[in-house]
Amino acid sequence: MKKKPQVAGNISNRRARADYALADSLVVGLQLTGAETKSLRMGHGQLRGAYVTVKGNELMLINATVNGTNGIPIGESDQTRARKILAKRKEINALIAAKQQGQTIVPLEILTKGRYIKLRIAAGRGKKQYDKRQTLKARDEGRDINRALKSQR
Repeated sequence: MKKKPQVAGNISNRRARADYALADSLVVGLQLTGAETKSLRMGHGQLRGAYVTVKGNELMLINATVNGTNGIPIGESDQTRARKILAKRKEINALIAAKQQGQTIVPLEILTKGRYIKLRIAAGRGKKQYDKRQTLKARDEGRDINRALKSQR
């Protein structure tokens, strides 16, 4: 009987939803090496500061860090290398069009649960400081309303 590897859950970009007003998300593939795949399955990766750019007619994930461990050596320069994003041509063209309209393509999380390692991305606009404050204010007001409704029951 085969042993199931320990799954460390998804690797997420926690700042993405706070810093960007995001549209619908899209799940795409990533071109990785074997060591990177094994390392990501163990949870040794980061999306902080990562972004998606267009090179030629393809999408590339830039500045995403994949750290090696004792048994999985990944070179210093290979940890933050550009990785090709695998998606259908229609999806790529839609994202390129969004990029040309001034939107940013933001990586949200790396999904490691299934057979393949996938990346969830979304196009969005960067929030200004006052937008962030409005979002926090709306969240606090919603919390207060729920609290008041719960106490009246």
